[in-house]
Amino acid sequence: MDTRFGRLILLAIAALLAVIAIQPYAHRLLYSASEPRAVAPRGELAEIERSTIAVFARVSPSVVQVVTQANGLGFGMESEEPGAASGTGFIWDEAGHVVTNNHVVQNARRLAVRLSTGEVVAGEVIGTAPNYDLAVVRLQASRALPRPVAIGTSGDLEVGQTAFAIGNPFGLDQSLTSGIISALKRRMPTGAGREIANVIQTDAAINPGNSGGPLLDSAGRVIGVTTAIISPSGSNAGIGFAVPIDVVNRVVPELIRAGRVPTPGIGIVAASEAVATRIGVEGVVVVRTAPGSPAERAGLEGLDPRSGTLGDVIVAVNDKRVRRLSDLTDELERVGAGGSVSLTVVRGGRSRSVELQVVDIGRTS
Repeated sequence: MDTRFGRLILLAIAALLAVIAIQPYAHRLLYSASEPRAVAPRGELAEIERSTIAVFARVSPSVVQVVTQANGLGFGMESEEPGAASGTGFIWDEAGHVVTNNHVVQNARRLAVRLSTGEVVAGEVIGTAPNYDLAVVRLQASRALPRPVAIGTSGDLEVGQTAFAIGNPFGLDQSLTSGIISALKRRMPTGAGREIANVIQTDAAINPGNSGGPLLDSAGRVIGVTTAIISPSGSNAGIGFAVPIDVVNRVVPELIRAGRVPTPGIGIVAASEAVATRIGVEGVVVVRTAPGSPAERAGLEGLDPRSGTLGDVIVAVNDKRVRRLSDLTDELERVGAGGSVSLTVVRGGRSRSVELQVVDIGRTS
């Protein structure tokens, strides 16, 4: 009896092991989807998705890829092409003007613009503003010009509101990224040695190739022109910058009309902020004045190169405190070339007021 019971136990164990061994094969045989799966109903898109889709559909046809050639070789529509640089731009008006960054088109011998339809059109740089990293390109011919983008304002932006960027990162055209406005009133140096004030900071992904593209609000209006990223690797790290549209809307018409914008100034060379901080001075330290400039005529003096003695330090302009050079240049730009300003300067511990005319220091004689 015991022997028969033992055999039954062994048979049961063997059967169980066999079931366990063949279970995966049976499962695949019975449940493998060898035919196309049925499509599950999706339901309605979320409101935020519909809004984002609408923004891209409305604006993307007016966003273009700007490709420059600096070495005389054939154009390459990818950024890896030898001698070619690729950026982004957008249609500004019905005359075929395209806004982009100055650093995208500078030193370009030839230039081509690829529209969203794939059509490639020759372009011509008609104006640059290095102080604002802005440039205007005119399309030479096109069968069907996209409509201009809608322009918003950067004066009422709020940190935390949604922002979208459309561009051509790494030569990949018509890419949309989204995020928020991370900060306002940033200051960003340009290659021309000045600073752009009130720059917009965003965490919407901005990569090489996005430069010159539009930064949009949730209504699809341009609120800035993407221009730079902060990243050791050169790729998006969550900190990108855009020139505010209120600046763009002031500069671009001047570029279209005259090919340049005035650079309001008084004719001084200022010490860096690091130098002013090191010597314990708050204000703009005058290093020297340009010959024949308003600053020289008004009697401003720079550093004495022999003794190293400080000359004049500008501490206020039109009764507004000056802590750094951008405080001064902001007010000079507000007044504009042809206007006048009142400076408060300190020399040897004594303060005085000086009236100066603002001139266009960017115009060569």
